Amino acid sequence: MSSVRARCGPGGGLGAARAPRCLKWPHRVFSQVLLIQMLIMTGVVALATGLFLAPLSKEFDDQAMSRALAIAQTVAKIPDLGRQVQTTEPMSHGPVQAEAEQVRRSTGAEYVVIMNQRGIRWSHTNPWEIGRHVSTDARDALAGSEVMAIDEGTLGRSARGKVPLRDDTGRIVGAVSVGIAYESVHSRLIAAIPDLLTYAGVALALGSFAAYVLARYLQRGTHDLAFADISALLTEREAMLHGIREGFIALDGDDRIRLMNDEALRLLDLGTGQACRHVDELPIPERTADVLTGRVHGSNLLTVCGRRVLVANRMPTDDGGAVITLRDRTELEQLARELDGTQGLLEALRSQDHEHANCLHTVLGLLALKMYDDAMRFVTEAVGVRRLAAKQIAERVQDPLLAALLVGKATVAGERDIALHISMRTCLPDRLIDPRGLVTLLGNLVDNALDAASESHDPQVEVELSHQGETLAIKVKDSGPGVPDRCHEKIFTEGWSTKKTPSRGKRGIGLALVRRLAERSGGTVEVANRAVGGAEFTVILPCALAENTAVPRVHGRVLGCGGGDRVSPASPKG
Repeated sequence: MSSVRARCGPGGGLGAARAPRCLKWPHRVFSQVLLIQMLIMTGVVALATGLFLAPLSKEFDDQAMSRALAIAQTVAKIPDLGRQVQTTEPMSHGPVQAEAEQVRRSTGAEYVVIMNQRGIRWSHTNPWEIGRHVSTDARDALAGSEVMAIDEGTLGRSARGKVPLRDDTGRIVGAVSVGIAYESVHSRLIAAIPDLLTYAGVALALGSFAAYVLARYLQRGTHDLAFADISALLTEREAMLHGIREGFIALDGDDRIRLMNDEALRLLDLGTGQACRHVDELPIPERTADVLTGRVHGSNLLTVCGRRVLVANRMPTDDGGAVITLRDRTELEQLARELDGTQGLLEALRSQDHEHANCLHTVLGLLALKMYDDAMRFVTEAVGVRRLAAKQIAERVQDPLLAALLVGKATVAGERDIALHISMRTCLPDRLIDPRGLVTLLGNLVDNALDAASESHDPQVEVELSHQGETLAIKVKDSGPGVPDRCHEKIFTEGWSTKKTPSRGKRGIGLALVRRLAERSGGTVEVANRAVGGAEFTVILPCALAENTAVPRVHGRVLGCGGGDRVSPASPKG
């Protein structure tokens, strides 16, 4: 499927006037995934940096306030400082100012302010502020509490620590306020940002590389298609798989079903909900499971599933799985067998045409010689043999379809110099429930017997159809080489045959169909070797005949159950 590509400008060119219109959301999965991941990573890195800077700024503030408080506590413990505040005047050259400035210079504080109980400064960085009232609230410190805060004063914004000042008796006589310039705190935060941005940049670069690798992997996996193209492909695939008249099955590397269309469910007689099931867990014949899993190799493999003949082809995939297609060949197989039968009949008719011409020449010669009695006897015998054979078959096999099948097979057998006999024990009334299915079953057995008997010195085939109540028994015997004991089960496996494969069609289907038809009716089929040589196939079909409500009679006897000699309806050679 050709992908749809966005074009910019006439003929796909990138014109300067149209450049803003080309800034569109990309179509390819690779571009979309890469762009989305880059946006997400950039946002996450920015958010993480911001979330890290916020507590870092607060931590710097806390450190500055704790440092200011510690300096104030140290100053408040200087000996005689409380007495000096009480006994001296606030002067720029007084002892309190000198003590405060010494501490300020040694600690790097912005200011060290010592005040009396009324808030009058005894020290300050700016000598002009000495003797004036402090600009910030000092009531908590003068009340005996230690205070930390970020506040605005005469020297600007600073981190402050305030503690009460006590005399030798422990009485509060003032307070000590120490400030750390907030610009220094801010500068520390600014100084930490480059390192933080370096770490964020490295994380962003690594994430971008990972995003690119993932996007490239998706690009190869999606064949550089757009999401819209993938969605369209999925929609078209669903419509195609469920619309085609071929079964489609997709398996993973463990032979579990990934996908199965409606036609495959119908051909295998399965219900919905088969996904993720192993092929061996499906209610299908063993041969069909072997074909699906690849345990049986080859192309155009035939398998019988239920009443259907299927042609399967298996194609492995790169991930270790496979794709199997199934075609229904049931009607084609039936037509092929009917064509084979018709072709045999045509060959028989062609041979009989020559035989008929010979008979006419013989009759013409007898008439020319005026041997009228001999001519009459010759015509009577020639016509009588065929009429007798057809009549005897019709009397013993009253179902018209089976009787016609046996008459046709007898003619074909005669042309192949094979004697096809109908057993004297044959007795089949016209009460069959599924005569068409029996035509297929019996026709396959007789064809198989004729092929086997043709390899013997005295080729013969015997058919026996008998019943007991509603149960039908079919026996077909041949004079062929027989079936080895080790092959008694294999011969009923579709695709298995000891015969040479014909130029048209495939071997190994007839007996498999016989078993499927028998098992579908709840019956059985067995094969055994005869003592005199050859094979004997026995099929038992319970409930194959309808309930007997009336017994038809002709000429005062029960049809199909009379005695008489064995029927040998092979065509005589003239």
